[in-house]
Amino acid sequence: MQVVKLYLHLKYTTLPMKTNITYILSLFFMLNSFAQSYTSYRTGSATSIEVIPLGGSCLMGGASESDEAMQWFLQRANGGDVLVLRASGSDGYNNYMYSDLGVTVNSVETIVFNNSTASTDAYVLQRIQEAEAIWFAGGDQWNYVSYWRDTEVQNLINHAINFENLAIGGTSAGMAILGRFYFSAENGTITSAQALANPYATNLTVPNTPFLGNWFLNDVITDTHYDDPDRRGRHTTFLARILIDYGSAGFVNVKGIACDEYTAVCIDENGGARVFGDYPSFDDNAYFIQANCELTDMTPEICEPNIPLDWNRGGEALKVYKVKGTTEGSNAFDLTDWRTGTGGTWEHWSVNNGTLVTQPGTQINCILSVDEVAEAALQIFPNPVKDQLSIISEKPLQTIILLDSFGRIVLQKELSNVRETTVNVAQLSSGTYFLKVQVNNTITIKKVIK
Repeated sequence: MQVVKLYLHLKYTTLPMKTNITYILSLFFMLNSFAQSYTSYRTGSATSIEVIPLGGSCLMGGASESDEAMQWFLQRANGGDVLVLRASGSDGYNNYMYSDLGVTVNSVETIVFNNSTASTDAYVLQRIQEAEAIWFAGGDQWNYVSYWRDTEVQNLINHAINFENLAIGGTSAGMAILGRFYFSAENGTITSAQALANPYATNLTVPNTPFLGNWFLNDVITDTHYDDPDRRGRHTTFLARILIDYGSAGFVNVKGIACDEYTAVCIDENGGARVFGDYPSFDDNAYFIQANCELTDMTPEICEPNIPLDWNRGGEALKVYKVKGTTEGSNAFDLTDWRTGTGGTWEHWSVNNGTLVTQPGTQINCILSVDEVAEAALQIFPNPVKDQLSIISEKPLQTIILLDSFGRIVLQKELSNVRETTVNVAQLSSGTYFLKVQVNNTITIKKVIK
């Protein structure tokens, strides 16, 4: 049809022949570009191999990559195939990942999405299924969200993360999409000053629509380029909005992870987070932020449209662990308890009438250590289940997530100080599901048959 339209258009065009030829070529390249929904660049073996990846996540704050963090990420592919997904740019990562860093992988392929239709392309989906590690490049995170959310790309990535130990990572916009919550940027970006002055500004968009699922980032929203410009204020406002907007849905213990530029947080399969950077040569930091669960009321005092945010709580609204990033990744933070760290300092953050206030703080002291809950027993029944699934634990239940066989979250429940609960699964289709239960800081995975 496009060829016919082109022929008819040229047949009745009275331009000179030379101009017509130029016009034909221009239209040809335009149509070819339109038809190609993605561009692929592959370095290394043309044939994918199957190995078992090591899992984990690498969160990088933007600007130039930390070589040491990238080496950590490539090692998680365990010699397999690395896939770079992006919506702009070209093959800048291929040689860097394949040969420059000294880590052996079978191949590095970059797929640049030219438009959203690439999300249904069979070749793209096959490459996602064959990857042992996926890296999300920088750019505009709204492209990633709008192209991939609620598509087979999302389903395959989440399935691989949850059931095949896929390693994932991203920088800048690629890091911004890795948390359970995310700043979508669908109406453009927002500064800290704008966010603090109006928490419900049009361009402050933090949806509750699930995107990428990762257990250790299940209640986390990330932010990047933390030192240029200063994004602490807007990140704090993101957390305030999640508490206010989604607290009734059970999201009451929200957290944030942020990186300065040239800084990365690398999280292994056990929840250990190492911080890479160039300190002491440069002041590279990562931040682990959480609403202060020591407080009776963790919510902001004022979080309303067109009014400056007020989240004071005696100057201790948020507990923050600030960690210097080193080339060895020697400083760390434990995401299984969100209180144990090395090489960092605790701070208190608060917001007073739209102004962010930071001061030295104390270690958070309201989460049981892993040792205290390690022996917790967990029972689920009946299994197979028809309507109601019962869950009983010797220790207080914290979070329950039910995933389908593609790794999609189909049900999530936040609990507090209860040892028994039920989950209604009557509306779900028959099949295999996976129940992830967090009993304080211990994660247990059970297979459920419906």
